[in-house]
Amino acid sequence: MSDPLISFDDVSFWYDSAKKIIEDFTWHIQAGQSWAIVGPSGSGKTTLLYLLAGIRQPVTGRVCYDGDPITHPHHNIGLMLQHYGLLPWYTAERNIRIGLEIRAVPDSEVRQRSDEWLKKLNIDHVRHQYPTQMSGGQRQRVALARLLALQASVLLLDEPLSAVDELTRERLQKRLDELRRSSGATTILVTHNIEEAVLLADHLLVITKYAPLSSFQALPTPFPGPSMPRRNDPYFIDFCQQIREIVGV
Repeated sequence: MSDPLISFDDVSFWYDSAKKIIEDFTWHIQAGQSWAIVGPSGSGKTTLLYLLAGIRQPVTGRVCYDGDPITHPHHNIGLMLQHYGLLPWYTAERNIRIGLEIRAVPDSEVRQRSDEWLKKLNIDHVRHQYPTQMSGGQRQRVALARLLALQASVLLLDEPLSAVDELTRERLQKRLDELRRSSGATTILVTHNIEEAVLLADHLLVITKYAPLSSFQALPTPFPGPSMPRRNDPYFIDFCQQIREIVGV
């Protein structure tokens, strides 16, 4: 097997040493894999994303991208926050462009990329609207467009579909799966929804001991096909139940 694209090597993290969040954690991810992290609230799932995004630094150990320690936000790693992080004083179009502008992408390319993702995600009609004028699903797609426009090789998604209704969630799960497969990006999804984790990932990181996070199971999902498994497939239902038992639900 080739060297991992992403590695957590003996990582520990805490704000207060008396209340460690992560302890002696090791995890390796190959390029192109899609992972979902599942576990109870407060188990350190989002903290793992922050460490990988370079927003936080480990107290001990190393978090690496392509063999190099991540010491600050990396241009090849994009993060979509749980509540989208849209700037309320910017339109949808400007929210999509802001990351590219920060990275000093030429104006013509900024326009091309933002137009491309407004169209691909079917939100071209809200390009001049502000976040308060958009539905939850539209805000979610604007945040996703901003992330995808960066053309990062690693996509980090923190509960990206938690704020939309169930029907919208199912439609966006399908769209997210299609985009993930077509881009070839390495993706890491945090979700409380076990079915969503199994639908959108080819590997699961199931946290089994936390406060601090120190024990987990890493396992592939048994659905390697070219599209999402069917929700009513008995094998899918049975596998989700197995994950619930590991988590302790």
